[in-house]
Amino acid sequence: MHKVTNNSTYKKLVAELKRLHHLNSSLSLLGWDEQVNLPKGSAERRAQQSAVLADIVHREFTQPQIGEWLDNLESLTNGLSDQELAVIREVRRNYDRSVKLPAEFVAHKTALDSQAYHAWADARAKINFSLFAPLLKQQVECSIEEARYLGYDRKNTYDFHIDKHDPALNTVIINDLFDKLKKDLIPLVRNILDSSIKADTSIFKGFPVNLQESFLREVTTAIGFDYNRGRIDRALHPFCGGDGSDTRMTTRYDTNNPLDSLYSSIHETGHGLYEQGLPLEHLGTALAEAVGMAVHESQSRLWENQVGRSKAFWNYWEAKYRSLFPQQLAGISDNQFYLAINEVALNPIRVNSDEVTYNLHIILRFELEKRLIAGELEVEDLPSEWNRLSMDIIGLKPKNDSEGVLQDIHWSSGNFGYFPSYCLGNMLAAQFWYAALKELPDLEKDFRMGDFSKLLHWLRKKVHRYGKQYDTLTLTKMVTGEDLSPKCLITYLKERYLPLYLEPQT
Repeated sequence: MHKVTNNSTYKKLVAELKRLHHLNSSLSLLGWDEQVNLPKGSAERRAQQSAVLADIVHREFTQPQIGEWLDNLESLTNGLSDQELAVIREVRRNYDRSVKLPAEFVAHKTALDSQAYHAWADARAKINFSLFAPLLKQQVECSIEEARYLGYDRKNTYDFHIDKHDPALNTVIINDLFDKLKKDLIPLVRNILDSSIKADTSIFKGFPVNLQESFLREVTTAIGFDYNRGRIDRALHPFCGGDGSDTRMTTRYDTNNPLDSLYSSIHETGHGLYEQGLPLEHLGTALAEAVGMAVHESQSRLWENQVGRSKAFWNYWEAKYRSLFPQQLAGISDNQFYLAINEVALNPIRVNSDEVTYNLHIILRFELEKRLIAGELEVEDLPSEWNRLSMDIIGLKPKNDSEGVLQDIHWSSGNFGYFPSYCLGNMLAAQFWYAALKELPDLEKDFRMGDFSKLLHWLRKKVHRYGKQYDTLTLTKMVTGEDLSPKCLITYLKERYLPLYLEPQT
């Protein structure tokens, strides 16, 4: 329980943080609306609106009064709880960074994010990287400029961006984790791909969108998403935004690929459950913020994969799914159905990839980002280098740039250092999963009855309630008793997929 301090300075600080959070959440809603509802001809107008609001937020947060409050609070030797000290620590971290960024840089970067998003969407639709390249080059330049303002040299710029998404992590730590993962993952991928057992996803054809939407809403409600405080809409790229009081998710639909919308929705619901599980009364402070993107991704990947692709999950949901799509699934056995859900095959698209090969996509992007930010790779050379590394790491060359270098939205907003969080999140999801099973050995029995509440309660107790009090590495050790490692992920993948692909199917 968070102790309420009598310190008047702390109360003033928190009140101001909450006021600024209202401004920031409004800016976030503009971004959500831009991807869901905005008319194409209004893109420039939205860029201007976002830039103005970002400038106001930056100016308000960097006012000297906040710095004075922090100085006052940091001079105290007692009287503040651990939770309050965590709030002060995170405000100081963000304040010191923000005051070093000129307001005109912040406004320019916000406008660039909007412009680059539309350029990326256009380039992706037209399969023409050159339409996006000039804006991407500006994003790279902005990433270097931002780091320089904050005291980082070019050599450490990528570490700065990793730290923005996952405090306490850096290139050295991630390199070590990824190298250990590759040692076991690449042979596992080859072993499964060489199997004579193949999943047949061609069975998923002609699934009406309205029925897909009905089913996924029922599923996401059952696993705990509160639609009284959130919603799901359609966008070019699935995402989750907002906060615990107003959580905005998106997905996309394909009549011949219904699993895309379903698992994208379960994935984003995992993000949404985390946001809705953070202490609502502390919204605006670090006590209601996610630890970092690796932990955030662990929540989405755990629900999407460990839960959503499990046999126990489909023991409950398969009958309902078949009742909605009787003609489409006629003649398809339970084993064929489940194997198709857990297909392992090379795919050029990250978000369409199975969880066995998925991490290879992240390793590819990590290698490219390191070199791009370090100045060892030019933007113009990205498409050819992407294709080369795709063959080298994944074993597949995309047929065009929309399947390759243009497939992800992240670089359009300058989100460098974000991609490693996906793979780190997979490692964390597996560690959390085994920790949960140890304490709740009947979890899968609950899933077979359609009850997902115990797992959600466990995550709320072990992860969500702490907000940002602890960094990723500390929280991992607290929850699982072990350091962050790929060990549990490899164990989980072997337990889930080797019986499917290396044993005769009945």
